[in-house]
Amino acid sequence: MDLKKHIRSIPDYPKKGILFRDITTLIKNAEAFKYANDKIIELAKKIEFDKVAAIESRGFVFASTLSYQLKKPFILLRKKNKLPAETHSIDFELEYGKATIEVHKDSIQKNEKVLVIDDLIATGGTAEAAGKLIEISGGKVAGFIFVINLFDLPGNNLLKSKGYYTESLIEFPGH
Repeated sequence: MDLKKHIRSIPDYPKKGILFRDITTLIKNAEAFKYANDKIIELAKKIEFDKVAAIESRGFVFASTLSYQLKKPFILLRKKNKLPAETHSIDFELEYGKATIEVHKDSIQKNEKVLVIDDLIATGGTAEAAGKLIEISGGKVAGFIFVINLFDLPGNNLLKSKGYYTESLIEFPGH
């Protein structure tokens, strides 16, 4: 199945000059959504990991299925002030601004291997912050799986330069 056919491209969103790759058209198609999840599970089975983490919010869509199918605990990496207990927090730069993500301090135990799932890798700021959160929590990053890699933006190469393993289902150019 060509998953690219199920991704909508929206110009100038969330700001002028950005071509947004929208997964909502993929997830509303049951066959495409199942295929994407099956492919993520297939990739994940090749990686040794203890827990699944997902970046808010579109990463949750795919990570929850993976967590359920492989019987692995699921960790939420959320925007600032969305988690009720004590958190570790990381500030980072986005293509179009600044942001903060957090994880509960009790989500990851020392040396647990965590696989991070998200819908898209672009500049890599959010994914790099996710990796740092896992590490300051005492865990180790087992790798990253993305639905989409914007191959001409630096995110995937940034993660690889930090020694992280990455996979993606499909690739698009960035801007």
